[in-house]
Amino acid sequence: MKILVIEDSKFMQLLLVRILRRAGHTVLAATDGEQGLCLARNDHPDLVLLDMMLPGMPGTSILRALKHNPATASIPAVVLSGLSQRNQDKLLKEGAQAYLDKSLLNLNEDAEPLLQAIQQALAGPQPLPMTD
Repeated sequence: MKILVIEDSKFMQLLLVRILRRAGHTVLAATDGEQGLCLARNDHPDLVLLDMMLPGMPGTSILRALKHNPATASIPAVVLSGLSQRNQDKLLKEGAQAYLDKSLLNLNEDAEPLLQAIQQALAGPQPLPMTD
């Protein structure tokens, strides 16, 4: 799968790219929202991994732009944020497929939570269980 990482921290971006490539994904990377939106429109990734605190354009604006553009609306977005989880519900309502709190991730030790969130987002929304 092709994954677009929009992350301004060079260290975090390199770490995410390394993890995703090791997991067998093709990775595109952007350091700001404008570049990320351009890559999303032109390269049609299978998933966007989006930081919320970016220079110039906040992650919420990028998420809205992705979801309101017919060419990118169907691309699942997994949000990575150091902000408190109180933003999680708002971001999910705005179209994020998943929310991961950076402060709870220890990607140097265990990338599995990130990879699981990506796999679930790529699988799409899960159907509701049937009841009798």
